[in-house]
Amino acid sequence: MFAWTAYLPVGRLLHVMTDGALLEELAPVAERLTHRHYDTCKPWYPHEFVPWSMGRDFQPDEVWDPAETPLPESVRSALFVNLLTEDNLPYYFQTIDRMFGNAGIWREWSHRWTAEEARHSIALREYLTVTRTLDPRLVEDGRMSQMSGGQVPDPDSPVDGFVYVALQELATRIAHRNTGRALVEHLGDHPAAKAGYDLLNRVAADENFHFLFYRDLTSAALEIEPSLVLPALERQVREFEMPGTGIPGFRAHAELIARDGLYNLQQHHDQILQPVVMKWWNIESLQGLTAEAEVARDALLRRIQRIGRVALRLADRAREAV
Repeated sequence: MFAWTAYLPVGRLLHVMTDGALLEELAPVAERLTHRHYDTCKPWYPHEFVPWSMGRDFQPDEVWDPAETPLPESVRSALFVNLLTEDNLPYYFQTIDRMFGNAGIWREWSHRWTAEEARHSIALREYLTVTRTLDPRLVEDGRMSQMSGGQVPDPDSPVDGFVYVALQELATRIAHRNTGRALVEHLGDHPAAKAGYDLLNRVAADENFHFLFYRDLTSAALEIEPSLVLPALERQVREFEMPGTGIPGFRAHAELIARDGLYNLQQHHDQILQPVVMKWWNIESLQGLTAEAEVARDALLRRIQRIGRVALRLADRAREAV
């Protein structure tokens, strides 16, 4: 965990702060992290990642042929869910704007985040359309359904929001990278393979920068007021779901994605809960907690242990089924 004490006031009496007071104290940290983001997340251009030479016109009522880009349904599901999630961006922005406020550094960050996530939607749609990897009619019908409903995770508080987005951005990074590798594995020398791999890794890099912002913001919040953050951590680990609520057939897509290892419970435990919640945020060593926060920590530790046991059982069953 980074030490943020250089950016925090000293001599403050221990007490459980309100959400508004915490956001006020976190503003200098958010400003520093935003400028770090500007320095590390360099611009990139979707048109440079799309294999335009593969493109041709779609004739009226032309039937999509999956044989043009032969892929397992799990990989198509991952691409479909990832794109439609990005399409639903206006509603994520609405939630973040409500939780963090629309003034100062919080407004600057949420607008920058939105602009970068919108670039993902542009790039993914252009790639999928040009390569004919997904049925364009199915994609458009799904987009209309998803955006007409506008369903997104809606955390209870700004602290819940920091925690959820940190976990979700890292999960998304993992899923994008795994999907990119799957494209190469299944498509081989097909021209859509390398282009898709490069694009998904570029998108995953952005998601990692976003993860780092929220991870370190949560670290700072833990140093300021751990008794406010720990209950949020427990809630978000217990209730965590990947974004995608409202996507047509989301549960079936999620099952395919998990089955083929593009994102599953074992990855969630081994690559997110253990390295971030347990080690980076180091929740077992936090001190000066309220009784409520102590209860939340105990519940969180039990939850993570249980997730680990369930993940191992599911992995064993998957290996036996092969």
